Amino acid sequence: MSRRYLVTGGTGFLGAALVQKLVRDGHSVRVLDNNWRGNPRRLAGIEDRIELHVGDIRDPQAVRRAVDGVECVVHMSAINGTRYFYEQPELVIDVAIRGMLTVIDACRDARVRELVVASSSEAYQSPMQVPTPENVPLVVPDIRNPRYSYGGSKLASELIALNYGRTDFDRVVIFRPHNVYGADMGFEHIVPEFSVRAAEADLVTKPGLPLTLSLKGDGGQTRAFIYVDDFTDGLATVVARGEHLNVYHIGNPEEVTIRCVAELIVETFGRQAIIEAGPAPLGETQRRCPDIGKVQALGWSPRISLQDGLPSVVRWYRDHPELRPLRDSGESK
Repeated sequence: MSRRYLVTGGTGFLGAALVQKLVRDGHSVRVLDNNWRGNPRRLAGIEDRIELHVGDIRDPQAVRRAVDGVECVVHMSAINGTRYFYEQPELVIDVAIRGMLTVIDACRDARVRELVVASSSEAYQSPMQVPTPENVPLVVPDIRNPRYSYGGSKLASELIALNYGRTDFDRVVIFRPHNVYGADMGFEHIVPEFSVRAAEADLVTKPGLPLTLSLKGDGGQTRAFIYVDDFTDGLATVVARGEHLNVYHIGNPEEVTIRCVAELIVETFGRQAIIEAGPAPLGETQRRCPDIGKVQALGWSPRISLQDGLPSVVRWYRDHPELRPLRDSGESK
C-alpha cells in the first residue's frame, strides 16, 4: 500500500538511500534538507518523482510546510562525521536538539501520528556487552570531550522522541545505524578516508610495492560495518514494522578490526599493506558490534559481507577525485 513519507536529511548518504528505496517501492516521498552536507545528486533518477524542500531542520516554518499532509516522518537530519564532533560541537548539538524538538512540534501541529527517528551507536559509546543489545545504558563518558557532542545529542534525541511520543502519536520508533558504508557517503569516515589515502598512495608508489597507511591507534579497535543496501532494507523494515516506543539496532554482526579494514582496502589496489600505528583520539571506542536480534525478529537480516561490499566502494572513491575535500577547508569541491 502506497504511503506519504517525509524524510528529513533526505539528500544525505543514508537519507537519500532510504528515499530511493521508498520511491522504488511505490511510495510518495517528500525530502527536507538544507544540503549543507547532503547533495541532490544522490537523488539522481528520481528527481521528478519526489518533492524536494530546501530548508533548515531548525526552522519551524520550513519543517511545518514539509510535514503537512504526510503520514509518517523519518527524521534523519544530523551533523555526522567525526571531524565535526571535534571542530563544531555546538553546531552538532544545535542541529540535533533544536531539530528534534522542531520535528516533534511540527508533527503534533499537522497531526502526523507516526515518527521514525535516527539515533546512533554513539549514544551508548563504549558498551560493557558486545554484541550490544538495545537496552544497554546510554553513556556520555566525559562531557568535556567535544567528541561526545554527537553521541550526547543522539542520547537526548532518543529521550525527546520516546517521551514526547507517549502522547499525540500512534507510533514512535528509534533506530541506531552501525557503521554504514557505501559509495558517496562523504569523506569524514573510516572507509572513504582509507580509500582516498590508498588511491593517492597507489598513484605515487611503484608497481608491486606495498602501500603504507597510518592509523589512529594500533588498528586493534573493532567495528561492524554494514553495506548501505543492506542497511536500507533493514531501515525500510523498521519504518514499516517497528513497534511503538521501541529501539532497533541496524547493522551487521560481522566484527572486524580497523587494521583489517585498512588491509582489505589496500588489497583492492592489488597491493600488500604496511600499517603504521599512531596516536588514538581521546575517547576512542575500542570495540563495537550490534546485537540485531530485535530487527531480525521483524524479518530482516544483512546479506552482504564486508569483503563483498567493500571493493566497489573503494573503486568509487578512487574514480571520483573531483569530489574529494580541499585540503585546507575540508569542504568538497
